[in-house]
Amino acid sequence: MKNKASLSVIFVTIFIDLMGFGILIPILPTFASKELGISDFGIGAIIAVFSLMQFIFNPVYGRLSDRIGRRPVILATQSITVIAYLLFAFSHNFALLFVSRLLAGLGGSNIGAAQAYIADITTKEERSKGMGLIGAAFGLGFIFGPVIGALLSKYSYSVAGYGAAGFSFLALVFAFFKLPESLKEKKSEGKFQFRIFDFAFTKKVILHSPVGFLIIIFFFIIFSFANIYGTYALLGYKVFHFSDQQNGMLFGISGVVGVLIQAGFIRMLTKKFADRTSVLIGLVFTVFGLGLIPYGGNFLGEAIVISLVAIGTGILQPIIPAMISKYSPEDQQGAILGVNQSISAFARVLGPLWGGFSFHYLGYQFPFLTGGFFTFIILIVAYFKLNPEKLKAGLSV
Repeated sequence: MKNKASLSVIFVTIFIDLMGFGILIPILPTFASKELGISDFGIGAIIAVFSLMQFIFNPVYGRLSDRIGRRPVILATQSITVIAYLLFAFSHNFALLFVSRLLAGLGGSNIGAAQAYIADITTKEERSKGMGLIGAAFGLGFIFGPVIGALLSKYSYSVAGYGAAGFSFLALVFAFFKLPESLKEKKSEGKFQFRIFDFAFTKKVILHSPVGFLIIIFFFIIFSFANIYGTYALLGYKVFHFSDQQNGMLFGISGVVGVLIQAGFIRMLTKKFADRTSVLIGLVFTVFGLGLIPYGGNFLGEAIVISLVAIGTGILQPIIPAMISKYSPEDQQGAILGVNQSISAFARVLGPLWGGFSFHYLGYQFPFLTGGFFTFIILIVAYFKLNPEKLKAGLSV
């Protein structure tokens, strides 16, 4: 690694921040349903607005980080996140909860900048490992966050909101004192244009094979998985009659498996297999896991099938962004990774909306079967169309 100390700091920063995010994940749907009486589709909309903000602002932050540096972007967005979680603690109706998630999405639109930070301090050969550490930070956040959130919710949902804000504030303070700037040469030519969404640049990236093909694959993978955002906790609450604590434990189990995959197994996988093979393996696990979720039957069954999903996504989520980074120009890492995060955020908008709609109107099985179906289609497409030789051609935009 070019800078192991900086890599450790960005890992700890993301981990602490994701602890706050993880606290709300298992309890948000049940809080909205039980305490506020919001419909399943309304819950899907609340979850979707978080990703909608990421869809809009990820490219903005990515381009901005290419110009002013990664550090100020990361610090500013973490500050917004703290405010969002405090607002959640005071939410007593749909409007306040909606605004709190909107602000949380605005603050959470920094993943492209964080990935660009990793790209700055790793070589291309080590990039999968570096991106895997971001995934491991997510996984660790999903181990401790949901468990802490479930425990805090015993006192009240407001206490859980304060806990999430506290962890995010801790991440902000840690980053302020410990996170150095990674970008050595900042873009200075031309005037920065604050475009909410750069359709021209995004179109150029998407349509310019091979990186565009990878971004499209990632979109459908994220959409398939995003169908279970919100609906998985509702499945536990309404169908299997799990408590918040049991839902929190399931998310925690998913996090444990994800960390084991992303922090350890993925290194062995990328050494033994080509990227294409690793992607296919991840897709197989994801197909079976998503398709079996509504048929888990009990806590043990759900723990097994959510672990299958965690294995699949634990492989796919670092591998594909790493591939995109490998074959992107060095001076456009933030911009292109920002586009990828924005497109995947759009998938996280559509996924919860469809998930909430289909759960409410078609039946509780549909969000999960939809995810399994689309992932299976991507598995077939990737098997025939994901060509390593074309990837070697790189991208010029």
